[in-house]
Amino acid sequence: MNDITPSDTQHRAIAAIRAWFEHGTEKQQVFRLFGFAGTGKSTVLKFALEELGLEPHRDGGDGEGCVSGVVTATFTGKAALVLRRKGTPARTIHSLIYSVIEATEEEVEAAEKKITEAMASARQLSGFDRTTAEATIEVMRQAVSEMKRPRFALNPKSDAAHARLIVLDEVSMVGEDMARDLMSFGKPILVLGDPGQLPPIQGEGAFTKDAPDIMLTEIHRQAAESAIIRLATMARKGVAIGFGQYDTHVWKMRKSDVTPEQALRGGQVICGMNATRLQLNNAMRQAAGFGPGSLPTGPAEKIVCLKNQNDLGLINGMFLSLDAVVDEGTHYFSAVVTDEDGNRIGPPQQDGSRGRLRIYKGHFEDHIAFDKQRHDRDWKTKRALTEATFGWAITGHKSQGSQWENVVVWDDGLGRTELDRRRWLYTTITRAEQGLVILA
Repeated sequence: MNDITPSDTQHRAIAAIRAWFEHGTEKQQVFRLFGFAGTGKSTVLKFALEELGLEPHRDGGDGEGCVSGVVTATFTGKAALVLRRKGTPARTIHSLIYSVIEATEEEVEAAEKKITEAMASARQLSGFDRTTAEATIEVMRQAVSEMKRPRFALNPKSDAAHARLIVLDEVSMVGEDMARDLMSFGKPILVLGDPGQLPPIQGEGAFTKDAPDIMLTEIHRQAAESAIIRLATMARKGVAIGFGQYDTHVWKMRKSDVTPEQALRGGQVICGMNATRLQLNNAMRQAAGFGPGSLPTGPAEKIVCLKNQNDLGLINGMFLSLDAVVDEGTHYFSAVVTDEDGNRIGPPQQDGSRGRLRIYKGHFEDHIAFDKQRHDRDWKTKRALTEATFGWAITGHKSQGSQWENVVVWDDGLGRTELDRRRWLYTTITRAEQGLVILA
């Protein structure tokens, strides 16, 4: 960090954070440090924590942890992984403050039995009485569907209860309920946000909807020279991005001018809608020479993890490499799996090695024949399986917290409003580090 000198604006931000933490947290629990891409939020955070003498929280074994500790958390597992690779211990907000609660198979079966009984009774009715009974049965079905999904309960023994400071990065997707749960620990919370990014899928970002305490707007000279930052700024402001070349590695082109083979070479493809994602994955798999079947066939396939499995080191959003794929039947296949760093992923064996991973088929089969009831139907089997899918193309929401050297933005018109459009385009553009192609 000695080769980085904060700007005057950043110095003022560092001083404001220090003043808040030392004298203002009783009156103001949350301090909002916002900034657009290229303004140096991470630089401000590093210097501020250094001046405050705050080190990463570590559990001392008695639940009290390190008295001078700071806990860093992100909304997505991939964002936490990126921070850890940069030397900052980080975890997801879910894993920090919640315990997972799952309904037992017996509870679900009992609820389904009641639905069967209610259906039998409804068949004996007619007219309004039958309509009312059928509406009640539909409510019961929805309740059972919810039972099959993991639920999260606040964990009072969380590290958040012992840390001196909670730092939240990439907070644009944190909703009201999660924000309220975080604040219930009564600890000072420093949030880093970019109001230009996508909000939660439902509602607005709880932390980014209010005015920031510090808003960094000055783009660093190195960042200002980047065509990616220039295009991101245009997208955020709603300025039309014309077709053409913006530097050696940054273009906007027409979809009709690019083949699936060229998209493959362009980098990670990011689109808006899930329907587009399925179509693009199929087209790029075919262009890459893979067969029409639903199962991945080798290590050259792009596979993205869809569910955290902490015991195996699997993180939602992590890309995986599969080899020696074996079809194991109706619901899953097995494979030799490695992560992005080449580390073997799988259940531990007696000899210290890692075994084959069992992976749920459903997300792959959706590329051949989408079935919106599939995952509800397979809920019991899915619990014990790894969930993953083809990752040649991913959505903008899935990309948040990640970056790639080269990115292809496939603009499929996502956005109910002009603001939605701006946020989606800004978010996807800022996933690129060096190369960017926008296809419209």
